[in-house]
Amino acid sequence: MATVKTKTVWFCKECGNESSKWMGRCPACGEWNTMVEETVATGKKNASAAVSVPGSGHNPMPLSEIDSSVENRISLNNGEVDRILGGGLVEGSLVLVGGEPGIGKSTLSLQIPLHCPALKTLYVTGEESARQVKLRTARIGGDDSNCLIYSETQMENIIAQARSVMPDLMVVDSVQTMFSQNVESSPGSVTQIKETASMLLRFAKETGVPVILIGHITKEGSIAGPKILEHIVDVVLQFEGDNRGTYRLLRSIKNRFGSTSELAVFEMTGKGLREVSNPSEMLIPMHEDGLSGVAVSAMLDGTRPFLIEVQSLVSSAAYGTPQRSATGFDVRRLNMLLAVLEKRAGFRLSVKDVFLNMAGGLKVSDPACDLAVIAAVLSSNFDFAVPSDICFAGEVGLSGEIRPVAQTERRIIEAARLGFRRIYVSSFTNLEGIDPQGLKNIDVVKVADVPALCRSLFKSE
Repeated sequence: MATVKTKTVWFCKECGNESSKWMGRCPACGEWNTMVEETVATGKKNASAAVSVPGSGHNPMPLSEIDSSVENRISLNNGEVDRILGGGLVEGSLVLVGGEPGIGKSTLSLQIPLHCPALKTLYVTGEESARQVKLRTARIGGDDSNCLIYSETQMENIIAQARSVMPDLMVVDSVQTMFSQNVESSPGSVTQIKETASMLLRFAKETGVPVILIGHITKEGSIAGPKILEHIVDVVLQFEGDNRGTYRLLRSIKNRFGSTSELAVFEMTGKGLREVSNPSEMLIPMHEDGLSGVAVSAMLDGTRPFLIEVQSLVSSAAYGTPQRSATGFDVRRLNMLLAVLEKRAGFRLSVKDVFLNMAGGLKVSDPACDLAVIAAVLSSNFDFAVPSDICFAGEVGLSGEIRPVAQTERRIIEAARLGFRRIYVSSFTNLEGIDPQGLKNIDVVKVADVPALCRSLFKSE
């Protein structure tokens, strides 16, 4: 038997590269200040050896003989989660769900077995006691007759219990609290996270039991632990949104069994997360007509179009330096759009305070919102209300031109379905491939630049 020894090594948090000494810059990925010190054991078998996938065989196979049939999927009785996974949870897959504390990771992972009583679920909790999980179950509601709670943090015990119980689904909350006896380091370290994820992956592939793994994120917004953790798992889902707000976005970052362009929207209620199958109806104006500083943007997140209300307030600067504030929108892009209005359209906004807000607490990164932002700012500046049946979809360039955006057809169809009568787009948008039925109930107005938008939108001013 080999003698157990320990040594000190340095790991890169981004790529997992191992080094015998500290370096300011990782030689593998090139990132700065990512090396962390860890103590590892040598001279014994590493438990995170290569994973053998059932049915893959040990000999090379011709590509033409490999079975490409659709994977067996398990429905979770949650339309949004099933859709973002590509049609359900694949047997033997390892799914990582990340997000800020209090965003709803544990709530969602507990709602799944409670709403799927036909699935025998093993819920492993390392952060909460079994009693705390029971209290949350009583608040959420559902059928808990087939959900087993196991409060444990040692991976050897967890794997042994899972092999004994052989559940249909396994949930582990969270990867940062788990540890293995094979690694001489504290839970949450780079080595422990790699070992824990490898053991869970091996269990999932050997038994065919899908595993949902909960993970925390850092203050920078990335999933805590080494970047190799995201390479090990099959699917990475990340919760976004303000935990003080109402809406939560579940975004697919990586998916080996489906598209990464999907987005699921949830609403946090007293009884857990509620699916929002049509977010447009909840994000468009819910007030009386005639209010200035409001415009609606036909945005696209991934492949899902929905309309969101953009709110702006322009007022005289109360202090010497005008304020620029944006909630849910990049403040640097707001400053750029204000500079375009000042330089290209002649509006003197440099002496005024400008505040911008995206309804619902959502964070928007689609450049198609530029046109709605400009319309909302000018509406507040003129104190002239934009009609509630008008929406916008266009990117604004530095020379004041309005540029076309991707998948304009889907934006137009979504706006028409929700009752909008007019949509402003770029004059360079090609509408030849759009079904005439989608344009039947909506008027598409093409504008070339910001001055043309002002003349068309505020012509009665």
